[in-house]
Amino acid sequence: MNQDLHDYWGTRRIIPAVRKAEDLQAACRSDCPVVFLLIGDLLTMDNYVGQVLRAGKKAFLHVDFIGGLSGDPIVMKYIGERLRPTGIISTKSHFVKHAKKNGLLAIQRLFLIDTSALEQGIHNIEQSEPDAVEIMPGLIPRAITQLRERTSLPIIAGGLIQEPSEINTALQAGASAVSMGNRQLWT
Repeated sequence: MNQDLHDYWGTRRIIPAVRKAEDLQAACRSDCPVVFLLIGDLLTMDNYVGQVLRAGKKAFLHVDFIGGLSGDPIVMKYIGERLRPTGIISTKSHFVKHAKKNGLLAIQRLFLIDTSALEQGIHNIEQSEPDAVEIMPGLIPRAITQLRERTSLPIIAGGLIQEPSEINTALQAGASAVSMGNRQLWT
């Protein structure tokens, strides 16, 4: 298990997933030590990452959502050297591999819509060797448990989490942390 990522969120296992610029300050003021950035483009990312880092938090960029990026491996070199986030999140295994080559932590995001997606996801994480896995949606405790049995990587449950009881269900099923865009659940 990657102890470094566990150390980042510690006992505060909630991760704000910022999807709107107006939510960034709330995430920076929260007591959550890690922030997922699901917004921005090449012109705004430096500012967003800087705000998170200046707030004393770890910043993870969801690179699939950054406007202006291509699939070229040089993108991860640019992100690592110029933007300097803690790490990236991506559904794309090649981004995960290139991020790690450029000294970034990498979270592989999986959409678990059926058994085939679970099996393909396990294959992808074996190939890309991420530091953690984020599964979507986070409301499927059986899938969290199955993935926990098949990998020692930290598992982050995300997507469709709206109630505190859903956070607890995901954590009890074996998730290491839970990411969500609902600001009321960040505190």
